[in-house]
Amino acid sequence: MFISIGNDHAGTNLKKELKKELISMGYEISDKGTDKTESVDYPDFIHPVAEEVEKGGAKFGIIICGSGNGAAMTANKWKKIRAALCWDKEVVILARKHNDANILSLPARFISLKKAKEMVLAFIETEFEGGRHERRIKKIID
Repeated sequence: MFISIGNDHAGTNLKKELKKELISMGYEISDKGTDKTESVDYPDFIHPVAEEVEKGGAKFGIIICGSGNGAAMTANKWKKIRAALCWDKEVVILARKHNDANILSLPARFISLKKAKEMVLAFIETEFEGGRHERRIKKIID
C-alpha cells in the first residue's frame, strides 16, 4: 500500500518515526513533509499530500502539524478528501468506519509516539462500513 505523508516543523520528529515504522511494515511512503524543525508554512506540505490522495497516487495520507487543525483544514479544501483530525484510536476507527476518512491528521504536540503508532495502524486497518454512512458521504462530496 502506498501512503503519502506530510508535516510542518512541529511534526518533523513524529513523521520520521512513523515513516520508519511504516516502511518496516512494508508500506511504501511518499514523503511530502519537511525534515526541518525551523518554522515553515504547513499548507506547503499538506496540499501535496491531499493532491496525491485525491488523484489516486496514494491510498491514504497522514498529515501532521502542532494541533492537527491547520493541516486538516488545508487538506479538506480538496474535493475528494475527507481528512479527520484524531487524538485517539477510538476516534480514528470511527473516522474510517463512519466517515471513510482518507487522510489522518495528527496533533504532534498532543500525542505520544506510541499513541500515534496505534492510531496510524488503526487508520490503515479499519474498513469503511458503507451502508447508511455511504449516503452521508455522498452528501459531503456531491
